[in-house]
Amino acid sequence: MATLPTAAERFCFETQGYLVLENFLAADHVARLLAALDAAVARRRAGYPAGYKAVWPPKQKADLTQVHGEKSTRILNILEDDALFRELLDWPALLPYVHAFCNRDPHYCASDAIVEETADFLKRTDGWHIDGSDNGYRSLSPQIPLLQLKVGYYLTDMTQPWRGNLTLVPGSHLARAEPAPEERRKRELFPGALQVCAPAGSVIFFHNAIWHTAAPYEPSAPGRRMLYYAYEHPWMMANTAHWGYSRDFYNRQLTPAQRQFFHGFLFDPPEWRGGI
Repeated sequence: MATLPTAAERFCFETQGYLVLENFLAADHVARLLAALDAAVARRRAGYPAGYKAVWPPKQKADLTQVHGEKSTRILNILEDDALFRELLDWPALLPYVHAFCNRDPHYCASDAIVEETADFLKRTDGWHIDGSDNGYRSLSPQIPLLQLKVGYYLTDMTQPWRGNLTLVPGSHLARAEPAPEERRKRELFPGALQVCAPAGSVIFFHNAIWHTAAPYEPSAPGRRMLYYAYEHPWMMANTAHWGYSRDFYNRQLTPAQRQFFHGFLFDPPEWRGGI
Protein backbone atom coordinates (compact mmCIF):
# COMPACT_ATOMS: atom_id res chain seq x y z
CA MET A 1 0.00 0.00 0.00
CA ALA A 2 1.33 3.43 -0.95
CA THR A 3 2.39 5.77 1.82
CA LEU A 4 0.14 8.82 2.07
CA PRO A 5 0.54 11.54 1.21
CA THR A 6 2.45 10.55 -1.91
CA ALA A 7 5.64 12.35 -2.87
CA ALA A 8 3.72 14.21 -5.57
CA GLU A 9 1.06 15.31 -3.10
CA ARG A 10 3.68 16.54 -0.65
CA PHE A 11 5.43 18.46 -3.40
CA CYS A 12 2.16 20.06 -4.49
CA PHE A 13 1.22 21.14 -0.98
CA GLU A 14 4.66 22.48 -0.09
CA THR A 15 5.16 24.45 -3.31
CA GLN A 16 1.59 25.50 -4.14
CA GLY A 17 0.28 25.82 -0.57
CA TYR A 18 -2.76 23.63 -1.15
CA LEU A 19 -3.82 20.15 -2.23
CA VAL A 20 -7.19 18.96 -3.57
CA LEU A 21 -8.25 15.30 -3.39
CA GLU A 22 -11.42 14.28 -5.22
CA ASN A 23 -13.65 11.37 -4.15
CA PHE A 24 -12.40 11.74 -0.58
CA LEU A 25 -15.90 11.23 0.85
CA ALA A 26 -18.39 8.75 -0.63
CA ALA A 27 -21.67 10.04 -2.06
CA ASP A 28 -23.77 8.52 0.72
CA HIS A 29 -21.46 10.06 3.33
CA VAL A 30 -21.90 13.48 1.72
CA ALA A 31 -25.68 13.00 1.71
CA ARG A 32 -25.69 12.22 5.44
CA LEU A 33 -23.50 15.24 6.18
CA LEU A 34 -25.85 17.49 4.19
CA ALA A 35 -28.86 16.21 6.14
CA ALA A 36 -27.03 16.77 9.43
CA LEU A 37 -26.02 20.27 8.31
CA ASP A 38 -29.59 21.21 7.32
CA ALA A 39 -30.84 20.08 10.73
CA ALA A 40 -28.07 21.95 12.56
CA VAL A 41 -28.75 25.16 10.63
CA ALA A 42 -32.48 24.95 11.38
CA ARG A 43 -31.78 24.58 15.10
CA ARG A 44 -29.20 27.33 15.17
CA ARG A 45 -31.26 29.85 13.20
CA ALA A 46 -34.43 29.47 15.28
CA GLY A 47 -35.41 32.87 16.65
CA TYR A 48 -32.49 34.77 15.10
CA PRO A 49 -33.15 37.51 12.53
CA ALA A 50 -31.40 37.94 9.19
CA GLY A 51 -28.14 39.79 9.66
CA TYR A 52 -27.44 38.31 13.10
CA LYS A 53 -23.72 38.09 13.84
CA ALA A 54 -22.02 35.58 16.10
CA VAL A 55 -21.56 36.70 19.71
CA TRP A 56 -18.22 36.11 21.44
CA PRO A 57 -17.86 34.82 24.06
CA PRO A 58 -21.09 32.88 23.50
CA LYS A 59 -23.79 32.66 26.16
CA GLN A 60 -25.53 29.83 24.31
CA LYS A 61 -24.78 27.58 21.34
CA ALA A 62 -26.88 29.57 18.87
CA ASP A 63 -24.74 32.64 19.58
CA LEU A 64 -22.06 31.04 17.40
CA THR A 65 -24.24 31.54 14.33
CA GLN A 66 -24.15 34.10 11.53
CA VAL A 67 -27.44 34.61 9.68
CA HIS A 68 -26.87 36.14 6.24
CA GLY A 69 -30.33 35.90 4.68
CA GLU A 70 -33.40 33.71 4.32
CA LYS A 71 -31.26 30.59 4.05
CA SER A 72 -27.59 31.58 4.09
CA THR A 73 -25.91 30.73 7.37
CA ARG A 74 -22.47 30.19 8.84
CA ILE A 75 -22.30 28.12 12.01
CA LEU A 76 -19.20 27.91 14.18
CA ASN A 77 -18.07 25.15 16.55
CA ILE A 78 -20.00 22.43 14.72
CA LEU A 79 -18.58 19.39 16.52
CA GLU A 80 -21.33 19.39 19.12
CA ASP A 81 -24.10 19.68 16.53
CA ASP A 82 -23.90 16.10 15.21
CA ALA A 83 -21.83 12.95 15.66
CA LEU A 84 -21.06 13.02 11.91
CA PHE A 85 -19.18 16.28 12.36
CA ARG A 86 -17.18 14.85 15.26
CA GLU A 87 -16.40 11.79 13.17
CA LEU A 88 -14.55 13.95 10.63
CA LEU A 89 -12.27 15.27 13.38
CA ASP A 90 -10.13 12.13 13.20
CA TRP A 91 -11.39 10.55 9.97
CA PRO A 92 -8.91 7.73 9.19
CA ALA A 93 -8.33 8.82 5.59
CA LEU A 94 -7.61 12.36 6.78
CA LEU A 95 -5.05 11.70 9.49
CA PRO A 96 -2.04 10.79 7.31
CA TYR A 97 -2.32 14.20 5.64
CA VAL A 98 -2.76 16.10 8.90
CA HIS A 99 0.23 14.27 10.38
CA ALA A 100 2.41 14.96 7.34
CA PHE A 101 1.43 18.57 6.70
CA CYS A 102 0.95 19.76 10.29
CA ASN A 103 2.09 17.59 13.19
CA ARG A 104 2.18 13.96 14.32
CA ASP A 105 0.26 15.02 17.43
CA PRO A 106 -2.15 17.62 16.03
CA HIS A 107 -4.60 19.59 18.09
CA TYR A 108 -8.01 20.72 16.94
CA CYS A 109 -8.27 24.44 16.33
CA ALA A 110 -11.70 25.23 14.88
CA SER A 111 -14.54 24.01 12.69
CA ASP A 112 -17.43 25.71 10.95
CA ALA A 113 -19.98 25.18 8.22
CA ILE A 114 -20.92 27.46 5.34
CA VAL A 115 -24.37 27.46 3.74
CA GLU A 116 -24.69 30.09 1.02
CA GLU A 117 -27.53 30.90 -1.34
CA THR A 118 -26.53 32.89 -4.40
CA ALA A 119 -29.01 35.76 -3.96
CA ASP A 120 -27.55 36.63 -0.55
CA PHE A 121 -24.01 36.99 -1.90
CA LEU A 122 -24.33 38.69 -5.30
CA LYS A 123 -22.79 41.78 -3.68
CA ARG A 124 -20.15 39.91 -1.68
CA THR A 125 -17.53 42.22 -0.18
CA ASP A 126 -15.17 39.64 1.38
CA GLY A 127 -11.55 40.64 0.95
CA TRP A 128 -8.35 38.74 0.31
CA HIS A 129 -6.79 37.47 3.52
CA ILE A 130 -4.64 34.88 5.25
CA ASP A 131 -5.75 32.86 8.28
CA GLY A 132 -4.74 32.59 11.90
CA SER A 133 -4.54 34.55 15.13
CA ASP A 134 -2.72 37.87 15.29
CA ASN A 135 -4.32 38.92 11.99
CA GLY A 136 -2.88 35.90 10.23
CA TYR A 137 0.23 35.47 12.43
CA ARG A 138 1.50 38.78 11.05
CA SER A 139 4.10 39.11 13.81
CA LEU A 140 6.00 36.26 12.15
CA SER A 141 6.21 38.02 8.78
CA PRO A 142 7.69 38.05 6.26
CA GLN A 143 7.90 34.24 6.12
CA ILE A 144 4.88 32.91 8.02
CA PRO A 145 5.25 29.20 8.81
CA LEU A 146 2.50 26.61 8.77
CA LEU A 147 0.83 27.04 12.14
CA GLN A 148 -2.71 26.15 11.11
CA LEU A 149 -3.68 23.52 8.56
CA LYS A 150 -7.07 24.25 6.99
CA VAL A 151 -9.23 21.39 5.70
CA GLY A 152 -12.31 22.07 3.57
CA TYR A 153 -14.93 19.48 2.59
CA TYR A 154 -17.03 20.11 -0.52
CA LEU A 155 -20.62 18.99 0.15
CA THR A 156 -22.05 20.36 -3.10
CA ASP A 157 -20.79 20.27 -6.66
CA MET A 158 -18.44 23.12 -7.41
CA THR A 159 -16.85 21.91 -10.63
CA GLN A 160 -17.75 25.21 -12.30
CA PRO A 161 -16.35 28.66 -11.38
CA TRP A 162 -18.26 31.72 -10.12
CA ARG A 163 -20.13 29.78 -7.46
CA GLY A 164 -18.49 31.37 -4.45
CA ASN A 165 -15.55 29.01 -4.95
CA LEU A 166 -12.60 29.17 -2.62
CA THR A 167 -10.14 31.26 -4.62
CA LEU A 168 -6.42 31.40 -3.88
CA VAL A 169 -3.07 32.45 -5.26
CA PRO A 170 -0.97 29.28 -5.57
CA GLY A 171 2.43 29.61 -3.93
CA SER A 172 1.54 32.85 -2.14
CA HIS A 173 2.26 31.22 1.25
CA LEU A 174 5.94 31.56 0.29
CA ALA A 175 5.74 35.25 -0.60
CA ARG A 176 7.86 37.66 1.41
CA ALA A 177 5.58 40.58 0.57
CA GLU A 178 1.83 41.02 0.70
CA PRO A 179 -0.73 42.94 -1.36
CA ALA A 180 -1.44 46.53 -0.40
CA PRO A 181 -4.62 47.08 1.67
CA GLU A 182 -6.44 48.67 -1.25
CA GLU A 183 -5.59 45.68 -3.44
CA ARG A 184 -6.91 43.26 -0.82
CA ARG A 185 -10.31 44.95 -0.88
CA LYS A 186 -10.77 44.54 -4.64
CA ARG A 187 -13.16 41.88 -5.92
CA GLU A 188 -11.09 41.39 -9.07
CA LEU A 189 -8.86 38.34 -8.99
CA PHE A 190 -5.11 38.74 -8.75
CA PRO A 191 -3.06 37.64 -11.76
CA GLY A 192 -2.48 33.94 -11.24
CA ALA A 193 -5.40 33.52 -8.83
CA LEU A 194 -7.24 30.23 -9.11
CA GLN A 195 -10.86 29.34 -8.34
CA VAL A 196 -10.76 25.86 -6.82
CA CYS A 197 -13.33 23.84 -8.75
CA ALA A 198 -14.09 20.38 -7.39
CA PRO A 199 -17.01 17.94 -7.13
CA ALA A 200 -18.94 17.11 -3.99
CA GLY A 201 -16.96 14.74 -1.78
CA SER A 202 -13.66 16.50 -2.44
CA VAL A 203 -11.34 17.78 0.25
CA ILE A 204 -8.86 20.66 0.12
CA PHE A 205 -5.89 21.18 2.44
CA PHE A 206 -4.34 24.64 2.52
CA HIS A 207 -1.64 26.57 4.37
CA ASN A 208 -2.68 29.35 6.78
CA ALA A 209 -0.49 31.87 4.92
CA ILE A 210 -1.89 31.33 1.43
CA TRP A 211 -3.79 34.37 0.17
CA HIS A 212 -7.42 33.48 -0.48
CA THR A 213 -10.98 34.74 -0.75
CA ALA A 214 -14.37 33.55 -2.03
CA ALA A 215 -15.18 34.10 -5.69
CA PRO A 216 -18.26 36.10 -6.68
CA TYR A 217 -21.46 34.33 -7.72
CA GLU A 218 -23.06 34.43 -11.15
CA PRO A 219 -26.79 35.23 -10.70
CA SER A 220 -27.85 31.81 -12.01
CA ALA A 221 -25.30 29.82 -10.01
CA PRO A 222 -26.42 27.37 -7.32
CA GLY A 223 -25.38 27.98 -3.72
CA ARG A 224 -22.67 26.08 -1.90
CA ARG A 225 -22.28 23.96 1.23
CA MET A 226 -18.87 23.43 2.83
CA LEU A 227 -17.35 22.30 6.10
CA TYR A 228 -14.04 23.73 7.32
CA TYR A 229 -11.78 22.27 9.98
CA ALA A 230 -8.45 23.58 11.25
CA TYR A 231 -5.59 21.85 13.06
CA GLU A 232 -2.61 23.28 14.91
CA HIS A 233 0.58 22.21 16.66
CA PRO A 234 0.23 20.73 20.17
CA TRP A 235 2.41 23.38 21.75
CA MET A 236 0.13 26.22 20.63
CA MET A 237 -2.19 27.77 23.21
CA ALA A 238 -5.73 26.37 23.19
CA ASN A 239 -7.78 28.22 20.63
CA THR A 240 -10.57 30.45 21.95
CA ALA A 241 -13.01 28.44 19.81
CA HIS A 242 -12.77 25.82 22.55
CA TRP A 243 -14.69 28.12 24.89
CA GLY A 244 -17.88 27.54 22.91
CA TYR A 245 -18.21 23.85 23.81
CA SER A 246 -20.03 22.45 26.81
CA ARG A 247 -18.62 20.40 29.67
CA ASP A 248 -20.76 17.50 28.47
CA PHE A 249 -19.10 17.71 25.04
CA TYR A 250 -15.62 17.38 26.48
CA ASN A 251 -16.35 14.70 29.05
CA ARG A 252 -19.00 12.53 27.36
CA GLN A 253 -19.24 13.07 23.61
CA LEU A 254 -15.61 12.63 22.54
CA THR A 255 -14.00 9.24 22.02
CA PRO A 256 -10.69 8.55 23.81
CA ALA A 257 -8.85 9.11 20.52
CA GLN A 258 -10.64 12.40 19.88
CA ARG A 259 -9.78 13.69 23.34
CA GLN A 260 -6.14 13.74 22.22
CA PHE A 261 -7.01 16.60 19.84
CA PHE A 262 -7.76 18.95 22.73
CA HIS A 263 -5.65 20.53 25.45
CA GLY A 264 -5.89 18.50 28.64
CA PHE A 265 -6.95 21.35 30.91
CA LEU A 266 -10.29 21.52 29.08
CA PHE A 267 -11.44 18.28 30.70
CA ASP A 268 -12.88 17.74 34.16
CA PRO A 269 -10.71 16.64 35.82
CA PRO A 270 -7.79 17.95 33.72
CA GLU A 271 -5.72 15.42 31.81
CA TRP A 272 -1.95 15.30 31.32
CA ARG A 273 -0.80 15.75 27.75
CA GLY A 274 2.74 14.39 27.80
CA GLY A 275 5.42 16.19 25.87
CA ILE A 276 3.76 19.59 25.61
